[in-house]
Amino acid sequence: MGRIIVIGGGAAGMMAATAAAGQGCEVLLCEKNEKLGKKLFITGKGRCNLTNQCDMDVLFGNVVTNGKFLYSAFYGFDNQAAMDWFEKAGCRLKTERGGRVFPVSDHSSDVIGALANQLKKEKVDIRLRKQAKSLLVQEGKVKGVEFSDGETEYGDGVILATGGLSYPLTGSDGDGYRMAEEKGHTIKETSPSLVPLTVLEKWCRDLQGLSLKNVKISLSQDGKKAFYEGFGEMLFTHFGVSGPLILSASSYYGKKCKGGRAVLRLDLKPALSPEQLDKRLLRDFEENKNKQFKNSLGGLFPSKLIPVMVDLSGIEGEKKIHEITKGERAHFVHLIKNMEMTVTGMRGYEEAIITRGGISVKEVNPSTMESKIVKGLYFAGEMLDVDALTGGFNLQIAWSTGYLAGTSAALSMTRN
Repeated sequence: MGRIIVIGGGAAGMMAATAAAGQGCEVLLCEKNEKLGKKLFITGKGRCNLTNQCDMDVLFGNVVTNGKFLYSAFYGFDNQAAMDWFEKAGCRLKTERGGRVFPVSDHSSDVIGALANQLKKEKVDIRLRKQAKSLLVQEGKVKGVEFSDGETEYGDGVILATGGLSYPLTGSDGDGYRMAEEKGHTIKETSPSLVPLTVLEKWCRDLQGLSLKNVKISLSQDGKKAFYEGFGEMLFTHFGVSGPLILSASSYYGKKCKGGRAVLRLDLKPALSPEQLDKRLLRDFEENKNKQFKNSLGGLFPSKLIPVMVDLSGIEGEKKIHEITKGERAHFVHLIKNMEMTVTGMRGYEEAIITRGGISVKEVNPSTMESKIVKGLYFAGEMLDVDALTGGFNLQIAWSTGYLAGTSAALSMTRN
């Protein structure tokens, strides 16, 4: 039937291996770490948000880079198929806010366990602590893999699923990019993505640890129209901002700004129009008209935020409420709806959930995940130049591309 070698025992690699073996192929899965799914283990803070229960248009809408390339992969093994696969493999699932899907146990180990069980069931040969060094290619066709221990394994097809550069402690060091580049593939410039942003303003550090829910942000550059808008939850840190909303924003920031400066505008009260917010302020001010300004904002903001808002407002904290002018109030309304920060850059790969960039999709057949340059070589997962927002979408890319690569590689064996 043929032999397939899968390099990388992460999400995409494990799925590719089970898919290929399920078609009757002999499969060798090689992982350089001491165990499978090392990065999967820490995703979603150890809970593993493995997909998103959404419509296909929403699924495609959350892909930031090269969504059209994923058409065959997504439709061949969509989010519902992934959920069914894990349920049948013994991992019970639940759906939470925003369509996010998690194991019922809230333990990523159950996701890894389901994959490991399927690998065992399909009799996949697993070699741990086995690091690939280079691909063996003859006359434009892959013949096998040379490993760092000097050994060589031969096969009829090779699936590269070595991941990107994010979370390097899990073994992501870009060796898959190097192996592909050595055989003629183009690597689109890589950078951290889904990563916290650094901010210039010192008052951000004063808010360290403060989490804000149901806020709206926008990102813009050079006074132009916002290139990103989002609603959700964010967190202030000792270097700037983080949280789900910011991580999603970083995908667009990295693509648009390339590390340059951008303006982040925060709307603290997105449910209220400026007029409605002004009326709300008037009511609060009427109830607290003899209080000092700094002591009248407890109903509007968390206590940690109040000193910063007072300072940015330009209104003296000791000023009595009844002395505040209409102009000062209008300025305060504007501040609440447009709190500005200067984004100076992104944090590094150590804190990035995924890697932007990778194998150019122009050199990969989207219907099979096979290389257009080297016959019998397939790609899956994060090492491809595709990326998505938070919410389970990046793992769905891993399942879909892994499944397509595995089944395509196996089916090509039957044709040859």
